[in-house]
Amino acid sequence: MDLDLTPQQVRATQAARAFAETHLAPGVARRDDEALFDKALFEAAGGRGLAGLPLSEEWGGGGAGFVAAALAVEEIGRVDPSNADTLSAHTALVAVPLWRFGDHGQRERWLRDLAGGRSLGAFCLTEEGAGSDVLAVATTARRDGDDYVLDGRKIYATNAGPDAADLYLVIARTADETARSRALSAFLIERDTPGLSFGPPERKMGLRGAANCDVVLRDCRVPASGRLGEEGQGFAIAMKTLDGGRIGIAALAVGLAQGALELATHWAVERRQFGRPLSDFQATKFKLADMLSRIEAARLLTLRAAWLQDAGRPFGAQAAMAKLAASETAMWTTSQTVQILGGRGYTRRSPAERMMRDAKICEIFEGTSEIQRIVIAAHHLGT
Repeated sequence: MDLDLTPQQVRATQAARAFAETHLAPGVARRDDEALFDKALFEAAGGRGLAGLPLSEEWGGGGAGFVAAALAVEEIGRVDPSNADTLSAHTALVAVPLWRFGDHGQRERWLRDLAGGRSLGAFCLTEEGAGSDVLAVATTARRDGDDYVLDGRKIYATNAGPDAADLYLVIARTADETARSRALSAFLIERDTPGLSFGPPERKMGLRGAANCDVVLRDCRVPASGRLGEEGQGFAIAMKTLDGGRIGIAALAVGLAQGALELATHWAVERRQFGRPLSDFQATKFKLADMLSRIEAARLLTLRAAWLQDAGRPFGAQAAMAKLAASETAMWTTSQTVQILGGRGYTRRSPAERMMRDAKICEIFEGTSEIQRIVIAAHHLGT
């Protein structure tokens, strides 16, 4: 795609592509087979400036903005969606809200290490009874003097685990249900805090190289200085955080779809049937044309949402549209890639099988496709 990128955006894109091809590509199949999360890869990405691209240089970030961050996640998602997920969740769901809502002391304590990839962040919102319905969060945070005591269980938390995230952003209930959107608050909790523990790693269909597990809070005592924002601001923080996170998932999905397109194109040119390359057949050409068109549309939606975020303008509707279009494009494109590759695409001899498994979650996390449609329609109708 021909865009007039800034030098910072070009550097971010080039750095992410070089990192993905040199450090991620060689082991991506093994990490998927073994369901292996390798924190050293995240730290290596951070050492190349990829963990804090949108954050200000004052706090150790790259000062490159959200478009640069989206371009970097796309390049990594093209090769290794699991590590793109790790990076996107860390940056968009922990580092950015800390930068945006944290006080000076919290930024001093945690933000530079997050921006430099020396610490990994995890966002903890989803529960058994609360996912799309954020206001149903049941994890409680009870004020006790200068502390809060948290009790509850979060599930499917990306980057969570004893060998993964160092800092957890947890949404918990500080008021009863009658308070509605003012009932929730946000907390920053370090991994070694007493009362914080983890369930076993999730066994997943895809993104098997990313860390996911339950986060358990039992009499977990957190100083009031660990509350992010004001008490009762947790719902607003979660919603604004998810808007940004959706751009990251959209970028991941665009990259995944782009990788699948490249695989399908290579196979279509090389594979011969009836004495001709598959690419000579109209059925194949039409599949490739539709892939190209859908990917380009999803990419432009994603970069427009990131551009609006950089400009400080409302971007919630555009983030939802980008996430919806990109995730469904990734699922469709990977399915068509398997179809073009035929039997080989259905086996683990080809990356197509992994790509299709990786793509499905893009239609689910950071808000399902159904939730995205609700958000888009609400913005459109003003409801």
